[in-house]
Amino acid sequence: MGTHYRNFKTVVYIPAQIAEKFTAQKLESDYEFLEKYIGLDKVYLESHRGDCDVSNEQLLMIKSFLEQKGVTVSGGITTIIEDFDGAEKGKRRLFNTLCYTDPAMRLRIKEISENTARLFDEVILDDFYFTNCTCERCIREKGDRDWVTFRRDLMKDVSKNLIVEPAKAVNPGVKMVIKYPNWRESYHYTGYLPDVQSDIFDATYIGTETRSPAYADQHLPEYLSYSLVRFMDNAWPGRCGGGWFDTYQCWSVDRYLEQAYLTAFARAKELMHFQWSDLIDNPFVCAMGLQLGKIDKMLDDVSIPSGIPVYIPHTSAGENHFEMRLGMIGLPTEPTPTFPKNASKLILTETAAGDPDIVDKLAKFVQNGGDAVITTGFLRVKQEELIQSGLTESRPTGKKYAVTRYHITGDEAGYIENKSPVLFPELVHCNNASWSLLNGGDGDLHTSIFLRSAYGKGRLYIMSVPENDADIYKLPTAVTDVYKRTLLCEDIDTYISGRNCSMFAYDDGSMVFYRYVKDDLKPDHVRLHTNKKASILKNVTTGRTYPVHEIRFNEDFEEVTEYVADAVLIPGVFDLYRWE
Repeated sequence: MGTHYRNFKTVVYIPAQIAEKFTAQKLESDYEFLEKYIGLDKVYLESHRGDCDVSNEQLLMIKSFLEQKGVTVSGGITTIIEDFDGAEKGKRRLFNTLCYTDPAMRLRIKEISENTARLFDEVILDDFYFTNCTCERCIREKGDRDWVTFRRDLMKDVSKNLIVEPAKAVNPGVKMVIKYPNWRESYHYTGYLPDVQSDIFDATYIGTETRSPAYADQHLPEYLSYSLVRFMDNAWPGRCGGGWFDTYQCWSVDRYLEQAYLTAFARAKELMHFQWSDLIDNPFVCAMGLQLGKIDKMLDDVSIPSGIPVYIPHTSAGENHFEMRLGMIGLPTEPTPTFPKNASKLILTETAAGDPDIVDKLAKFVQNGGDAVITTGFLRVKQEELIQSGLTESRPTGKKYAVTRYHITGDEAGYIENKSPVLFPELVHCNNASWSLLNGGDGDLHTSIFLRSAYGKGRLYIMSVPENDADIYKLPTAVTDVYKRTLLCEDIDTYISGRNCSMFAYDDGSMVFYRYVKDDLKPDHVRLHTNKKASILKNVTTGRTYPVHEIRFNEDFEEVTEYVADAVLIPGVFDLYRWE
């Protein structure tokens, strides 16, 4: 695909303030560093950011130099701006985003788009292309509309009439790309419209930076770097250009590299390293090329990513990123904004409640033989409709349990005690109308934390979400194995029994396993389970094979057979596995 790697292109972004200061000598030395350590396939060269407009002469100098080196050069725009003559003063604009009702600012962004399109045949908008303005003019123009509707109408107009059409008027062949940020749950509040802008822009890009998850303002699980690429690939099929990550709040080389690993595992076409000056003489970058080479070789042997569908409709929020936390405990997920009616398994978090027809869709899905897992957040929002439909009779009471013990029903040895407290909502249900597969309790009381009921030809499961979403990482492995075993299907016929690791599945049966570099810095034994008959488990990366043995147990009063193999995962090391 790229000059340096077969499965992706390596790309670097040059902000306007960096481009403005380049000398020919500095450009040469920087290029040599990047070419040596990551290989440079493509650059996005920014024309405008804030108070900086790079002269056309400077842009063309940089463009010419890089193209002579064989680097593809596209344009970039960051739609933030300082106050300038002619624009209304005194607007309180967070991050200096534009006020798109201000005539002077509207004209200014149109001119920037036109000028950039004259110089480049592809132009990307950095992820400040949103609006948060609540100035007097915006309040007046909003009128009786709510802010979400107003900004939706406004940014549709801006995208079409101030950005894309003016650019194509001066350069009919220009490809206009919109990059979306990593805060998907807030798009609709700020005028980001993937469902609408897909008909306006030629392509999209997605932010995959996760930085330090415990401290990042956006609450970003590491799995986001994989999950958001998959979401955007499903939202704009074939038109997601790549994933974009940076060095900020990455206090170890592994934390920085993990962003790139997961972006590549998701089969992103381009790996965007932001930004040029942060990379130069940075030891993080020195390790990147080595690891990208290993990933590129590994990806030669895998096909299309697959996972358990998670329905995330556009303009929705709730239990934000919880599906990514499921990915962190080893469940491969495939987020999609289109309801996956033909799937055999399905996960719905509270976010899915943003679809007003979701209960009808869910009832048809389960009635026709599908198995669906809903969270307690989804149940809380849609409980009356769910009860009326007959899908479940259960309700959250509003009480909480500090769970210190677990019971896996049906397992003769399924008693786990004396664990650190995890706060779960109490879930009541009618005995024998539904059946609890997992209980959690303390003292003489417990509550269901994984409940099953039947409907039509299918089954509905309710997964209780801890009050602190991240506490799902604290659950015993045997507990999370129940979730994983329930979600086995034709596409995902394997689950991993282990902690602090993700499984990335592909439709040819390949599996990439990765153990995160977190506080638990040591190798760990894991057990891989499949419902497909296998004789060996092979680590394709190392060539090592692992023996498989057969286990049988009773589930739902039926005998179940699994084939299992034991392996060891090392933090920071990714390996490709297959059953044979």
